[in-house]
Amino acid sequence: ARAAARWPGPVHALSPADTARAPLVIDALFGAGLSRDIDGPAADCLRAARRVVAIDIPSGIDGATGMIRGTAAQAELTVTFVRRKPGHLLFPGRAMCGHTLLADIAMPPSCLAATLVANHPALWSIPPVIWSDNKYTRGDLTIIGGAMPGAARLAAAAARRAGAGIVTISAHGWPALDPGLILSDAPLPSLLADPRRQTWLIGPGLGIDAAHTALPLLLTGSRRVVVDADALTACAGTPERLRGAAILTPHAGEFTRVFGTPGPDRLAAVRAAAAHTNAIVVLKGADTIIAAPDGRCAINENAPPDLATAGTGDILAGIIAALLAHRDGMTSFDAACAGVWLHGHAASLAGPGLIAEDLPPLLPAALARARALHQATNQSRALYR
Repeated sequence: ARAAARWPGPVHALSPADTARAPLVIDALFGAGLSRDIDGPAADCLRAARRVVAIDIPSGIDGATGMIRGTAAQAELTVTFVRRKPGHLLFPGRAMCGHTLLADIAMPPSCLAATLVANHPALWSIPPVIWSDNKYTRGDLTIIGGAMPGAARLAAAAARRAGAGIVTISAHGWPALDPGLILSDAPLPSLLADPRRQTWLIGPGLGIDAAHTALPLLLTGSRRVVVDADALTACAGTPERLRGAAILTPHAGEFTRVFGTPGPDRLAAVRAAAAHTNAIVVLKGADTIIAAPDGRCAINENAPPDLATAGTGDILAGIIAALLAHRDGMTSFDAACAGVWLHGHAASLAGPGLIAEDLPPLLPAALARARALHQATNQSRALYR
């Protein structure tokens, strides 16, 4: 305003014809703090622009939610400052930003909150395998199988490739399984009495009626339980029944059935669900959100759209459960974040045309990449200090 008051020259009212004529438009109309829909002349000018470079965030993108407020111009490049905002990571905002460049303007790190982060191996460390390990210390995972054997078998294959030392499927009347995978038809209370079985996965292919019976048994005591698929649907409208679980892994439909429609502010909805259930909540999608009961939140950005195929959710649940099962198991939040990243990286290695069965054999390479990135980041930080 001060600069405008000092300008002695002519002032020309901006029009859609101006932005349509310009070979490049620098969009600095509104920033990440936008809290209303854009309309009128501003919207008309944005719609008419051909090539756009956005300052902070494309005008019309809500920086807190990634939602489009009225209209927004598609940017080829977005230059933002200090830290990326949720709107740079959450769709549809992420797609509107084009390439996002983060510019340093010397904001001290002490001024920045660390409760919301982009998911990356720099943030967590996968437990190493050491000489004294055995199959039980590497992780004893039990998966409850049910009406659809394929889902539990996918989860089990992923868990084994992700590092679990021993994986058992609890099921009755199933045919022979893959070599190295254990099938037990012992009654569930008998398996629960085994002190080695501290980590469980329930839901993939189980069936809703079976989940109604098994879930309450699992959630008593101090076991680490990952709840997915049918076990989530069994708690439709009653999220309090999930208290005692370590990690919940709903897709959008399951989240809506259990917690209600997340609405435009999905970050707030997932954080509220985590606080209500006292569990880590992983809202799966192209921009998977991982939230902890204490408000910490991570947004994943490495998952390709090729993951939109049946069975990949079962793979993710198996990866997360395996990371949780290790003797030096990760925290529930770190296991969820790492599992989501590994899942996305494995899918990137698979490329177009992937099916769920392609992912487990690619997990060793994803694990190696995660360890390398974590080590490289820590070394660079040490040099910087």
